[in-house]
Amino acid sequence: MNESTYEQIAALQKQIEQNRNKILELRSKLELEPVKDYGLKDWNGNEVLLSSLFDERDELMVIHNMGKKCKYCTLWADGFNGFAHPLNDRMPFVVTSPDSPEVQKEFAESRGWKFKMLSADGATFIKDLGFEPKPNSYWPGVSALIRKDGKIYRASYDHFGPGDFYCSPWHLFDLFPKRDNDWQPKYTY
Repeated sequence: MNESTYEQIAALQKQIEQNRNKILELRSKLELEPVKDYGLKDWNGNEVLLSSLFDERDELMVIHNMGKKCKYCTLWADGFNGFAHPLNDRMPFVVTSPDSPEVQKEFAESRGWKFKMLSADGATFIKDLGFEPKPNSYWPGVSALIRKDGKIYRASYDHFGPGDFYCSPWHLFDLFPKRDNDWQPKYTY
């Protein structure tokens, strides 16, 4: 590759960084969205209130996973497994899905996931936060929740998909001429 092509790539990457900074600035200006103190279920079927997940901190990262049926969400969760300790060090971090507690537990244990998972089965949590656009049709993503004056708010959110900022394999594949070469996530490699 010639030097001018690398220079063009560097210039475009700088534009991406500048645009990302603009997005972050816009996100910082979003109005806080009130969020109810939903009851989710742990793997024993016990109710866990959203407010209890903050521990003594005032921020909470909630991953909206589509559940066992989605190979893509499984890939994202596999990646989050590697970042569970750093994420939890920065703020409490939990993965939610519409799967029942039993299905969620069995699947998470089969994958060796070490992060906290809660089931939203039977709750309107996923729908109310905009990740169930149609009944039983889910979108993956993340919600940034904060606690302020004893109430819960969503400061921001984003959806997941191939090429997003939240799953590094896609960006590594993009370094190659064939990019992902029609690769698809799998349950077993």
